[in-house]
Amino acid sequence: MPPYDRVTLDGFALRAAAADATTNSEAEVVLTVDGNPQAAGMMARMLPPERNACIEVMTGAVLPVGADCVIPYEDTQRDGNRVTLSADAASRLRPGTAVHRRGSDHASGAVVVPSGSRLTGREIAVAAACGYGSVSVTALPRIAVVSTGDELVEVTSAVAPHQVRRSNDLALRASLIQAGFNHVHRFHYRDVPLEIETGLHQVLAECDVVIASGGVSKGRHDHLPKCLSDLGVTKVFHGVAQRPGKPMWFGVSRRQTPVFALPGNPVSCFVCLHRYVLPALLQASGRAPASPVWTLLSESVEPHATLTRFLPVRLRSQPDGRLFAEPDPINTSGDFAGLIGTNGFVELPPQTTAFPALHPVAYTSWT
Repeated sequence: MPPYDRVTLDGFALRAAAADATTNSEAEVVLTVDGNPQAAGMMARMLPPERNACIEVMTGAVLPVGADCVIPYEDTQRDGNRVTLSADAASRLRPGTAVHRRGSDHASGAVVVPSGSRLTGREIAVAAACGYGSVSVTALPRIAVVSTGDELVEVTSAVAPHQVRRSNDLALRASLIQAGFNHVHRFHYRDVPLEIETGLHQVLAECDVVIASGGVSKGRHDHLPKCLSDLGVTKVFHGVAQRPGKPMWFGVSRRQTPVFALPGNPVSCFVCLHRYVLPALLQASGRAPASPVWTLLSESVEPHATLTRFLPVRLRSQPDGRLFAEPDPINTSGDFAGLIGTNGFVELPPQTTAFPALHPVAYTSWT
């Protein structure tokens, strides 16, 4: 790539040696134009053997055989088939001027798009240019988003004083689709063990990934861990030393379906999705792990002595190139509206002393 010596601007193709046709460095160089212009898509013409011969060429055209450089229109004056180069323009000509050399970007056989890349417009352009009408990609998983809770009602339903509208399952689905996982189906079960177990039995049989929200803490109506165990899902861990999101649960079914059971508090659920679930899904889909993003705290922040703290922030870039994270803490893990306006969150490991301003921290974006 490119597959031929490509002309990069409109002008005249010639031999750079033609500019040395005179020993007088202040003399103009006169060229003779041969034939019709050569445009992009035309077969390469042969430059006549005369030293001062040139061929008019267009951007994207193949460099004529025998030519080694191109002089732009604006550096010339034309009169019929005679083209005059000023002494200054001639002095700047070198072999390769305004020529995109064949193979100068990538050699034949080189890997341009490595395995593990997500296909965007850039990768599609490379595939098309290299003649790949189809490529092998990872199949998108079928993902079930399961919410549990008697207090949850549909968005359009009337809300009693003891109820709230469902939002976690919609937030999870939207975020998964935004990340490129389009096959997402929502399910909701009441806090009834038989209903939860019956629904999960079908979901585990039909879907490749299960992401649940709620019912994983230690309350009397947190039935999810036991229901999953009764269905043969092996628990890998339950509980993470973090805030928010401490009750997070993870396990694997008999048919190797990963099950992420996230806390029901909206902020906890949203943070766990972005910190754990999305990276896991991307890596399981064959994508190469992304490099961590680092930013600087704009002010001092108090840590937690025993828990990793996830702190919502607003990003601010400075003219000197530094990226700052401005803390924008929420009231509680139920304050999902408090996330509006934030760009993501930073990860603060447990320690007993405050993190000072300008301390580098790992950052995770909501997008």
